[in-house]
Amino acid sequence: MFDIGFLELVIIAAVALLVIGPERLPGAVRTGALYFRRIKRGFNDIRQEVEQELHNDAVMQELKKTRDQVSDQTGQWRDDISRAGEQFERDLRLEDDTPAPPPAEPPEKPRE
Repeated sequence: MFDIGFLELVIIAAVALLVIGPERLPGAVRTGALYFRRIKRGFNDIRQEVEQELHNDAVMQELKKTRDQVSDQTGQWRDDISRAGEQFERDLRLEDDTPAPPPAEPPEKPRE
């Protein structure tokens, strides 16, 4: 990440020892490590939030796609039902237009 080698770390430690002093150096290292961990945790939290938002966006895109597919299928079913209803009405009209068969004659009563 920072491309710092071992020699650079030794030089930084020696300068810190000279500037801060041997008594306060352990406390300064602890404080620096604490701040470094807080910053790292903050970046990780931001990264997780961004990943979650991207995941939520992908889920929303998938839901919209599924909704559109369902809407298309529902439209097809609606058209099919409408056509079937129209055909049924045509068939009923055709039945009404055909002449009715003559009524059957009632059976003769036996004579006494």
